Amino acid sequence: MRPVLFHLGPVAIQSWGVMAILATASGGLVLRSELRRQTGDGTAAFALTLAAAIGGLVGGRIYYLVEHLGHEHASTSLSGTGFTWYGGFIVGAGAVLLVARRRGVPIRELLGAMAPALALAYAIARIGCQLAGDGTYGTVSDLPWAMSYPHGVDPTTQRVHPTPIYETLASLLIFAVLWRLRKRLDPLRIFGLYLLLSGSERFLVEFVRRNEHVLLGLTQPQIFGLVFVLLGSLLLMLPARMLPGSPGRVAPAPR
Repeated sequence: MRPVLFHLGPVAIQSWGVMAILATASGGLVLRSELRRQTGDGTAAFALTLAAAIGGLVGGRIYYLVEHLGHEHASTSLSGTGFTWYGGFIVGAGAVLLVARRRGVPIRELLGAMAPALALAYAIARIGCQLAGDGTYGTVSDLPWAMSYPHGVDPTTQRVHPTPIYETLASLLIFAVLWRLRKRLDPLRIFGLYLLLSGSERFLVEFVRRNEHVLLGLTQPQIFGLVFVLLGSLLLMLPARMLPGSPGRVAPAPR
């Protein structure tokens, strides 16, 4: 583990922060490429990526603090702990939609472009979690690839599931699938497939994560994962004429 990559004088450059920047930049490049392909104009990608990054950090931080009210161990640093993915997703998505509306970016094409961008960004961000040893690792394991995090931000000397590695590999596979299918499927189908695959990935990895059960033996991320799976399945199963923004969709009769 290497929570601090190097020092610039007295300033410690955190591995989580570096990977977060790389994740944002990589996702932004994919977003620009896909918006340009689908709409002929990718100039809004920078503003959308900035909105996603700021909204994601703020939302992830607020969600974490609300979850850990009264917990003495709640992190106050920016080292990689103290952020919750789904809080960041909710607020970041809201910020992106606001910017998209102001810039005139069609939501249907935006969602299709965001799907591979989000998958790649998440894969890279989880590398930061692995390097930081920020506590997102799993339960104790005796598997050959289990490892300890003695020098992590949230250290452990026990051999545990390296769940950040699991998520990076799974998300890279999701990105590859979405990238291969992006020209064959409707943008909303691509976004639905992203929700289905990413929700399934998180639901499954939680079985070897350390998060607490909150409802029916499920963790909070598993509940969010199931919501993603249901929404994604709906977008994949809806007839084409019923998809929002579809050319074949019949407009409702005026009242």
